[in-house]
Amino acid sequence: MIRLLGVNKMYDNGHQVLEDLNLVIKEGEITVLIGPSGCGKTTTMKLINRLIQPSSGLVQIDGEDISALDPVALRRKIGYVIQNIGLFPHMTIARNVGVVPRMLKWDKAKIERRVNELLEMVGLEPRMFAGRYPSELSGGQQQRVGVIRALAADPSVILMDEPFSALDPISREQLQDELLRLQRELKKTIVFVTHDMDEAIKLADTIVLMNAGRVVQAGSPDQILRHPANDFVKNFIGKKRLSANRIFEEMPTASDVMVQSPAIALPTRGLAEAIKMMESRKVDSLLIVDKANQLLGAVSIYQVLDHYGDETKAVADVMSPAKITVRRDTPVSAALNLMSAHQLPNVPVVREDGQFVGLITRGSVVRHLADVYAAEDGGGEADAG
Repeated sequence: MIRLLGVNKMYDNGHQVLEDLNLVIKEGEITVLIGPSGCGKTTTMKLINRLIQPSSGLVQIDGEDISALDPVALRRKIGYVIQNIGLFPHMTIARNVGVVPRMLKWDKAKIERRVNELLEMVGLEPRMFAGRYPSELSGGQQQRVGVIRALAADPSVILMDEPFSALDPISREQLQDELLRLQRELKKTIVFVTHDMDEAIKLADTIVLMNAGRVVQAGSPDQILRHPANDFVKNFIGKKRLSANRIFEEMPTASDVMVQSPAIALPTRGLAEAIKMMESRKVDSLLIVDKANQLLGAVSIYQVLDHYGDETKAVADVMSPAKITVRRDTPVSAALNLMSAHQLPNVPVVREDGQFVGLITRGSVVRHLADVYAAEDGGGEADAG
């Protein structure tokens, strides 16, 4: 566990970067520091490996005051990944990864085993990549090497300063997924600095949102999305993200998303009539209701065509009975689960007395969510963060 207790940082010009900072970073979790430029997030991270000294206050790792430790020895026990990767261009990939183990006087065979293990862990075949130089790798591959170099000496703490921000969106997403996969296996204490709220939400166990050298709010991504502390947090998160969370937090019911006038037919309709009705409504099935609007079943174009030569049959003779329905107050999540479990293209909505009132389709759910987004967005905004 890492603790920062009453930490202040002021430079000689009088500029105070951190003010009475109190923060707990939990062991085995990814803690993401995020905030606007100049908020103190990178300074906070650099305090942990003594690249920066606090003006006052205490930084502890596992209960030990790091100011009493040799800074070089401390840094060799902490992995560090930065935005511009920082691989040594004159060294092979294997030698880059093995830098810290060599400093720690590991034997050659142990270093080679560790390097090969780590390369395989991130999908870089040792026989193909160990002897290459950084210039022979793509940006995403180089950043993978940067990550495993930080892991090489098996440190308990990893510091990551905007490590993926220079990558293209696809490579960035791949590296985020890779980090989460590695973390599930290794359970390191990771302090990750980013300016991207989407990245923070995806990666963090705990998000620490900072402004003007102070912690404004700290909590899980879900806690911060559900309960932003103030207008600064709301603005930094962005209206779209808050709207999306609210949509799924306050899950709509069947009556909110159903199609209220789907294609229906009486049970006495002939098969030729049914085909014409499907054609005019541009659908491939009809719901069958009686004169009292009680739902009886549904008939598809395939059922009609199978019996089309028999002019004595009506849709009631070839339809499938309505076995699965939902009520108007059923949560949409439950309706979608039913559709998935029974491989249904739709699910009818009925009142308590069995009268048919509408139809839920995947399209109707998507349209509802799109309408909510459009209403909340108010015509577009620039996301903060």
